[in-house]
Amino acid sequence: MRGADCDAGRRALLKGALAAAAVAAAGAPRAGERDGIVILRGSRVRGTREDGVWTFRGLRYGEDTAPRRFRPPRPAAAWDGVRDAVAFGPAAPQTGALGPGSEDCLFLNLWTPSPDPRARRPVLLYLHGGGYDRGSGADPLTDGAHLCRHGDVVVATLNHRLNAFGHLFLGNLDPAFAASGNAGLLDLVLALAWVRDEIAAFGGDPGNVTLFGQSGGGAKIASLMAMPTAAGLFHRAWTMSGQQVTAAGPRAADRRARQYLDALGIAPHAPDRLLALPVDRLLEATRVRDPSPVEDIGLYFGPVLDGGALPRHPFWPDAPPQSAAIPMVIGNTRDETRAFLGHDPAHFALDWDALPARLERAQYVDLPVAEVVAAYRAMYPAMTPSEVFFAATTAGRSWRGAIEELEARARQDAPTWAYQLDWPSPVEGGRLRAFHTLDIPLVFGTAGHPDARTGGGADAIRVSARMRDALLHFARHGSPAHPRLPDWPRYGLAQRETMRFDDPPTLAHDPRGGERRLFARAPFVQRGTL
Repeated sequence: MRGADCDAGRRALLKGALAAAAVAAAGAPRAGERDGIVILRGSRVRGTREDGVWTFRGLRYGEDTAPRRFRPPRPAAAWDGVRDAVAFGPAAPQTGALGPGSEDCLFLNLWTPSPDPRARRPVLLYLHGGGYDRGSGADPLTDGAHLCRHGDVVVATLNHRLNAFGHLFLGNLDPAFAASGNAGLLDLVLALAWVRDEIAAFGGDPGNVTLFGQSGGGAKIASLMAMPTAAGLFHRAWTMSGQQVTAAGPRAADRRARQYLDALGIAPHAPDRLLALPVDRLLEATRVRDPSPVEDIGLYFGPVLDGGALPRHPFWPDAPPQSAAIPMVIGNTRDETRAFLGHDPAHFALDWDALPARLERAQYVDLPVAEVVAAYRAMYPAMTPSEVFFAATTAGRSWRGAIEELEARARQDAPTWAYQLDWPSPVEGGRLRAFHTLDIPLVFGTAGHPDARTGGGADAIRVSARMRDALLHFARHGSPAHPRLPDWPRYGLAQRETMRFDDPPTLAHDPRGGERRLFARAPFVQRGTL
């Protein structure tokens, strides 16, 4: 072979070898996919592969909050070596089954098909329910593996500060605690910043983050939509029964803080004494009765209009302009209150004489009870007194808040979709119907779990598949309307388009319009605002 031909041959061979190497490298598993080790900014973590999904539990996104009690959180510091991410982190301090918890609670959990930085998959970050009082991201019904596996997405859940630890407003008593009324929400902002900075290493797209949450989780999302520090950190919002969109004014929040301090024997001029008290003492003081005109319960702690972290009410008198471009889905279950008012057997055996007194305590609206009962009997003549009780309490205290959010978004011409879960669970003889929390296992695809209370039948699986796919389509495309559903237009004031998830699903226009018009005549009272 002559010299020129030889050089050309060598170049061709080299070019082919390089191309083959590039193809091989593209198809070969990267280090994280082989051993589960993911390199963060200055640190490393190791997950486990479970049924085809890489799982990372207990990922620290913030430092221990005990040294920062009632103050904004601090990002997690870097560490040497590799930390195993195989166990859930502690729940936040709280009463109940998950208590007492720990102030070292800023952890999140993550499921991904592969920790491949090239993948750029949609990210779904779930905020747990329990109001602003309790809960965690370790519920088996919110295990993200099914969503991850089915939808080729990255799923995460997390813990953050709650109750007095997250929302005791001491700003009027000591400027050192100016942000204490929204510390729990600031934890969420920190978690979103962690996702922005680190999620690509796990195969997620930091430019496509969907927040979804149920009950208090949905309400937290609505609050984040009005927080300047959260702007740009998430791109879609899906709220399920998240009607508790409250924000106390500083005067009301200060009154509760003083009641709380009084229960602990601490003078208002010395709130720093709270820093030395143990967690159990602080939790016990949350049980002091709240003389709220809404209901007789323990002290309420939630978001505060502090002029800083949360400068405006999330959805009153209008929807926050900063999130007008964020696509949003707002949903409820048809029979919300059968979950928590259904614990009293008497509510299933009411007669017309007993109904008014029960309704007076539970309806959450300032309308004459006799008028409410008469309106329901006219709208639904076949309803029993117990059915009126559950329908009116659901509409007044659960469903109405969602309607007000939908109306505010519609006036803003913001991309918004509405749904109502109508499918009735067969558990407990069917008496709970479409109860509060039923949509959690349906959207997560955990409907077959023993704790799901769906019955696990074929109809539950069909409803779950449609709701799950609506969430996944929303995360990927910004619209929940996928081909297995009827046409699902955006919500507007003229037609009030609402997807009714049942077996099969249907699109409704202004469902329960008579109830909407009835309760629109009364001032809306929500916990924490007074």
